[in-house]
Amino acid sequence: DGRRPDELRPITITTNVIEKADGSSLVKMGGTKILTCIKVELGTPYPDRPNEGVFTINAELLPLASASFEPGPPDEHAIELARVVDRCIRESKAIDLEKLVITEGEKVYMLYIDIYVLDYDGNYFDPALISAVTAVATCNVPRYELRNGKYEKTGETFRVSMKTIPASVMMGVVKDKILVDPTPIEESVLDTSIITGFDSEDNLVSLQKNTTGMLDLNIIDKLLDVGREKVREIRSRIMEVIGDGQEETS
Repeated sequence: DGRRPDELRPITITTNVIEKADGSSLVKMGGTKILTCIKVELGTPYPDRPNEGVFTINAELLPLASASFEPGPPDEHAIELARVVDRCIRESKAIDLEKLVITEGEKVYMLYIDIYVLDYDGNYFDPALISAVTAVATCNVPRYELRNGKYEKTGETFRVSMKTIPASVMMGVVKDKILVDPTPIEESVLDTSIITGFDSEDNLVSLQKNTTGMLDLNIIDKLLDVGREKVREIRSRIMEVIGDGQEETS
């Protein structure tokens, strides 16, 4: 599509696009468009993590996004997308879950993070993570307090505390060449592809091989180097949105 092999497609991020959601973010990466919506509810913490809030991630590949997406319950591709995004956020410990506790062991905030692929033009993994992270980071959580034995809204909101900003990059391999952020046509000729996720300190937090085909061990170090470099570019775009309170950047 005219890009250099190591060049990302243009990224546009718009947060707070759904009024009824507690958090939302619309991300366009080339022709791929992802919407994340967050609903905050109160719930009970996991027994083995009484001092942590809870988040869950689901993904849907809407049929209107691509002729290859079928209606019905989430298929293996949607499940894989949700798992990749969840792993990057969870393994990087991006969300400060201890700050989502109201009463330890009894009542916590629960973030229901729903990802929708609205338009598909290749590589929905990276924009989905961008969308989820920016939706969480700009989410307005309604504050609750225990009053007379009941948990009631105070009328105030607070932002989710982020410990780090994870980002990922999908890369394809053709023979010994690396191609970042592939389109569907480019994906069709790849030998294989992987998604690498890193935290703000460049630590690898996720590595997912999402296609068949062999991956030469000699190219893995190069993939990680390219991944770190491209993730820094993506993270700088994210920080333009969440770092200074802007709601949109192009």
